[in-house]
Amino acid sequence: MSQQAFGFGCIALALAMTSCVAPERSASGFRLPEGDVDAGKSAFLELKCNACHEVKGLDLPGPVADPPVPVVLGEVMDTRPTDGSFVTAIINPSHKLAPGFPEELIKVGTTSRMADYSDVMTVRQLVDLVAFLHSRYQTSPRTAP
Repeated sequence: MSQQAFGFGCIALALAMTSCVAPERSASGFRLPEGDVDAGKSAFLELKCNACHEVKGLDLPGPVADPPVPVVLGEVMDTRPTDGSFVTAIINPSHKLAPGFPEELIKVGTTSRMADYSDVMTVRQLVDLVAFLHSRYQTSPRTAP
């Protein structure tokens, strides 16, 4: 093998390795399998997500958290949340707190009031719950400035 071919191989390997590192920690490219929206709604109730969250447009048993959690799910947004953003919010809720809300209503100390569900739910429940949440969000085109 020539020195030039060896150098090119090393560069190609380095580029391949760098392109593989970022996506594993990123929401980009992260996709769940298709979930069942109805099963996701059932999981939402079974896991008692409704004890803290309202879902816009649905008549579910109301939140009972005290103080109330102001984060209503199912809003109209400029862009749809990704699978990765939903999964992160569910299994690592302290990673990124909902912007625009009074911290005393969404935090206890330095962490989210929301429990970490990574040890509580099955993967199937997570997939279905994300499908349910996706079904509740709508996008509206941005208005031109």
